[in-house]
Amino acid sequence: MLHASIISRMSSDLDPTILLLRDLVAIDSINPSLVPGARGEADVGRRLAAELGALGLAVEITEVAPGRPNVVGVLEGRRPGRSLMLCGHTDTVGVTGMSRPFDPDTRDGRLYGRGAQDMKGGVAAMVGAVRRLVESGGLATGRLIVAAVADEEHASLGADALVARWRADAAVVTEPTGLDVAVAHKGFQWVVVETRGRAAHGSRPREGRDAILRMGRVLSRLELLDATLQRDVRHPLLGSASLHASTIEGGQELSSYPARSSLQFERRTLPGEPSNVGLAEATAILETLREEDPEFDGAAKMIFGREPYAIDPESPLPDALIRAAAVARHVPARVGMSFWTDAAILGAAGIPTVLFGPGGAGLHSTEEYVLIEDVCRCRDVLVELARTIT
Repeated sequence: MLHASIISRMSSDLDPTILLLRDLVAIDSINPSLVPGARGEADVGRRLAAELGALGLAVEITEVAPGRPNVVGVLEGRRPGRSLMLCGHTDTVGVTGMSRPFDPDTRDGRLYGRGAQDMKGGVAAMVGAVRRLVESGGLATGRLIVAAVADEEHASLGADALVARWRADAAVVTEPTGLDVAVAHKGFQWVVVETRGRAAHGSRPREGRDAILRMGRVLSRLELLDATLQRDVRHPLLGSASLHASTIEGGQELSSYPARSSLQFERRTLPGEPSNVGLAEATAILETLREEDPEFDGAAKMIFGREPYAIDPESPLPDALIRAAAVARHVPARVGMSFWTDAAILGAAGIPTVLFGPGGAGLHSTEEYVLIEDVCRCRDVLVELARTIT
């Protein structure tokens, strides 16, 4: 007689949602903007388009960059009503250090592999929700839009293209939240600081100006700023803002004074902070250093950023999702997330959005997994939400 745990594992492995998840993890969809020459999202997009088409949805495939598609499926209700969007990204980060990144391995209720948690588990859950709805007779009213988008791990070309074409009355982004309802997340800004010196032979200190040592002054001030930011907890769900030095380079050879040094840092932002706060803080540091030393020479510029997100406190969506979770015998907390997501783009386009997805561990690490039970429970909650909100 089979042990109950073995029967449960066999049952989950045969679940269409988990079978789809295994297929998705087995497909290499590394973002080529992060890893030059990577395959991108074309193969995983084809798999999802086939799945949605087989369920009877109208499917639209749009290339947001060569070989990098968004896939959108639409399930229409029998009568007009509200629209709900389920959205997830199909790209992943790279696999350096992983031994079998595309070999989905099920152990102890976990499914391992690159993208399992971030975020093919969530994508499988939303497609699984559509399957459950179709098999139970479809939607009585409204419209369900299922969007699998490209490039979230880099510049969110997919989400930008999605909101240019599609609208909904509400949206759920199925990023990993551990089955809590996330109503806010941080933003980020990437800033470059350059300090300039004067090249000279290492034996001639009166002629040289050391750009790297001058960058040390900048780093010292940034460290103090970060400490101040992290002491100032200004958001009840997100806590404090922060910054960190990301990359630094400069100099030519050991025997020469370096003429320049370049630092890139990331500033994590909170709702309500200015869209150029990281650049403004860096500029203020440089101005102070110039006042202290007229020979100090440096400049800063912002190279990229994304806004933080917080849903309108008056939106009924979080409560609707919490009620749907209760019907599916789950009690989620209302939380904020430290990482940035495409929810900010949907929200900026006027679509009230929350995050809700399965738990796991190993985001961007060499061992990544998603909890199989969470994937199925996420699916069941989304089914209930779609039935009640559309």
